[in-house]
Amino acid sequence: MAPPTRTPRGKWIEEGLSALAAGGSDAVRIESLAQALGVSKGGFYWHFDDRQSLLEEMLDAWERTWVDEVIEAVEAEGGDARSRLRRLFALASASGGELLKIELAIRNWARREKAVAERLRQVDNRRMDYMRSLFGPICEDDDDVEARCLLAFSLFIGGHFVSADHGGRSRAEVLELALEWLTR
Repeated sequence: MAPPTRTPRGKWIEEGLSALAAGGSDAVRIESLAQALGVSKGGFYWHFDDRQSLLEEMLDAWERTWVDEVIEAVEAEGGDARSRLRRLFALASASGGELLKIELAIRNWARREKAVAERLRQVDNRRMDYMRSLFGPICEDDDDVEARCLLAFSLFIGGHFVSADHGGRSRAEVLELALEWLTR
């Protein structure tokens, strides 16, 4: 008789992130994840001690995807600071959908849980540090670097909440104008 097939750890994390994106941190429940995966909840405990350990690994996966992998992708092609900023903005713009929902759900979760808020602060600081390293070579002073970083990051996080028309321009055109302005 063949040993039972276990649901891989990564599938539990993916399903947890999907549940988070759909319903917030309260929606991340072992029973509902098992049901969505079509397995018993007993398989969960092969990989995780408890729900909290899953939640922590979900935050780890989010950070890897949204920080480590993004930086690796931007740096992989090399180029000057402007070309790397363009790649960074292109990746951020193209990452809508599920990843954006996860990002926003984590930000909402951080409003209620101190540990998540601290983790979010650390991740945002890493992001800002990376942008500083890219804006630094094209800006005249530290104040200019900081202002551009904040504007770029605010556009990434908050731009999805803006539903205004753009005077006959498409959203993509306006984002391109913003990128041009930020990188001059």
